[in-house]
Amino acid sequence: MRSSRLEAFSDGVLAIIITVMVLGLALPSGNTFQSLFNTSGLGLLTYLLSFIYIGIYWNNHHHLFQLRPRVDGRVLWANLHLLFWLSLFPFTTGWLTKTEVATAPTVIYGVNLLAAAVAYSILQSAIARRPGGGRVREAIGRDVKGWISPVLYAVGIGLSFVVPWLGLVPYVGVAVIWLIPDRRIERYLAAHPGDDED
Repeated sequence: MRSSRLEAFSDGVLAIIITVMVLGLALPSGNTFQSLFNTSGLGLLTYLLSFIYIGIYWNNHHHLFQLRPRVDGRVLWANLHLLFWLSLFPFTTGWLTKTEVATAPTVIYGVNLLAAAVAYSILQSAIARRPGGGRVREAIGRDVKGWISPVLYAVGIGLSFVVPWLGLVPYVGVAVIWLIPDRRIERYLAAHPGDDED
């Protein structure tokens, strides 16, 4: 089947996730800039981090399905698995904010990030294993960033048990790594225009 319905559904879910996160932000208790910082400062920062992550997944998800315009049941379930972990971002982000970066919420936030990364890898693998998946494997290549990210998440989770704020550093680091535009798929599509193996 064509991937258009899967992509439309995923776009809708990601939009809802962002909406829920922003609705969870605490309103300032006063009408000054100081009250904004005191009440909502941390919430805005954690929201920004999670928003960036959702944006990264949306961007990579879009590029991935440019290579595979057709999907099967395995890919549909792998995509739902990814959306499940992404849908927990409002919960883990909110808990992280409410507790002002306590140990357990920082660990759980990292676990959420790690689980989403693993789920994306499973989705990517499910697409690559389909007939004609050679395009995906060729375009993705060694996927260095895809291998480094889970390691950094694990480091962040470990650091969170020592100093929770320190645990956030690898989480932010991974976001920065992926913010740098990943041109692998774009370059592949430019080099193979109209090359559709379906």
